Amino acid sequence: MSYLELYYPESRFGGFTDVDGTIAFYARVHTLLTSEAVVLDVGCGRGAYAEDAVALRRDLRIFRQKCGRVIGLDVDAAAAVNPFVDEFHQLVGGRWPVADASVDVCVSDCVLEHVAAPEEFFAECWRVLKPGGYLCLRTTNALGYVAWLSRLIPRNYHVPLVTRMPDNKKAEDIFPAFYRCNTRRSIKRMFARHGFEGCVYTHESEPYYLSFNRFSYLLGVLHQRFAPAGIKLAIFAFGRKQEQQGTGEEQVCSHGSN
Repeated sequence: MSYLELYYPESRFGGFTDVDGTIAFYARVHTLLTSEAVVLDVGCGRGAYAEDAVALRRDLRIFRQKCGRVIGLDVDAAAAVNPFVDEFHQLVGGRWPVADASVDVCVSDCVLEHVAAPEEFFAECWRVLKPGGYLCLRTTNALGYVAWLSRLIPRNYHVPLVTRMPDNKKAEDIFPAFYRCNTRRSIKRMFARHGFEGCVYTHESEPYYLSFNRFSYLLGVLHQRFAPAGIKLAIFAFGRKQEQQGTGEEQVCSHGSN
């Protein structure tokens, strides 16, 4: 029996846990889609999630043919091979190659921790979204143990360590992390500054980062179940574009792990 099945026995029925972060995040994103929606996938990657053995999780990550059009953006030109986008643009410089007010739903999954200029990032999100459009973010919490370890371990060790993780991430998909806007407070501040009302909260999935032995995995399970909301490993943020940018008066809620 795997550690996953031992500590999360529900995973024996479908392959996923009740705390699966990918399913929780993308299920909420899907509720915001319409058949005509234009979706912008920021940091779309090469579509490696096509190899996910869990059909539900894999299908939730695919927007193509569930909305009007999917635009993919990525700093890596290799992301042009992603089969789940209708058009691809490489990110070069600060301004995104997307028209003003042309996007209904902007999705950024595990990207914000790699952004060196968060102000530009949120300004571009606001610019490309239509009034009333949605910004959906999942990112690493800078106060969680994964981010702390990432900062403590020298960068030249990151690639060999991460490529050994159970999610089988390839070396070419690993980018430097800066954590310049990776707390609930900092994201709430950016939402208010750039004209979004929304909700920012933490979430923690099963500890797949600690799968190398049973003791470490058990420690991760205890952390997942009992850690305070502020140090949960992931942050989910959902915002809605307001008519005017950066009034500073927008309502942004924050709560603990769901």
